[in-house]
Amino acid sequence: MKLHEISDNAGAHKARMRIGRGIGSGKGKTGGRGGKGQTARSGVRIKGFEGGQMPLHRRLPKRGFSNTPFQLKLNEINLGRLQAAIDAGKLDPKATINADALVKAGVMRRARAGVRLLGTGELKAKINIEVYGASKSAQAAVEKAGGSVKVLAPKKEPAEPKGKNALAALGKKSKGKAAEGKAAEGKAAEGEQVETKA
Repeated sequence: MKLHEISDNAGAHKARMRIGRGIGSGKGKTGGRGGKGQTARSGVRIKGFEGGQMPLHRRLPKRGFSNTPFQLKLNEINLGRLQAAIDAGKLDPKATINADALVKAGVMRRARAGVRLLGTGELKAKINIEVYGASKSAQAAVEKAGGSVKVLAPKKEPAEPKGKNALAALGKKSKGKAAEGKAAEGKAAEGEQVETKA
């Protein structure tokens, strides 16, 4: 086999349609642009324009929030891939495995914001791994093999309730305090009764 004999699968490279090359091609004369007018010319910018009427994308209300610019870009690594790297001698199971070790071993291209360990595949080696996050199945599998998982992600604090939920929470707190006050009063009254008897 020689370089000039190598070819891709049939139909892998389709020739582009050459427009404006006669009526027999099916894309001659107007070349797929229809009749005359603004859209038949070059340099047209009318997508979303409704002739001066308030366009739909401005009439509709904008609500919500997109977290995309702020989300963490994590590398997802499965247990099976870790075991394959250990079997190939790329990773040392006795040393602590972290993002830098995985990059050096060629398991990942770059560290990014960290590593998330997932539970697909089988892990036989005993490893100590430090990751940003790990699924429950992955943690259970590592611990079952005799290893340990250190999660580096900060623990999430429970969010404070807002709106109706906040009012309900305040109501519960006030009820709890009232109950505690009544209990304290009851104990004090019992103490007084004991003293009077004595």
